[in-house]
Amino acid sequence: MIEILAAAAPAGEPPAWLTWLPILGMVVIFWFLIIRPQMRQQKQHRDRVASIKKGDKVITQGGLVGKVVKVDDTYADIELAKDVRVKAVKHTIADIIEPGGKPAND
Repeated sequence: MIEILAAAAPAGEPPAWLTWLPILGMVVIFWFLIIRPQMRQQKQHRDRVASIKKGDKVITQGGLVGKVVKVDDTYADIELAKDVRVKAVKHTIADIIEPGGKPAND
């Protein structure tokens, strides 16, 4: 009779794949809530940087605001003030300021 009870015990355990189900669920949740939106933002930033043209007002990641004077594949020449130009790597440009944009303190 003890042999019958011992043989029945392993049948009550869940399958091995079922123990991985909560971890798989967490990975899916992380994918849709964190990873996927971040990839979408990176793609939008790449597209914005690729569309920079002469005359655009931009903000660099360092916080400098200026007007694009010249653009090539890797660099953008930005005029910060009269006769003050810097050369910035295009991917360090954080954003493009839309024309007619509202000032930050208004």
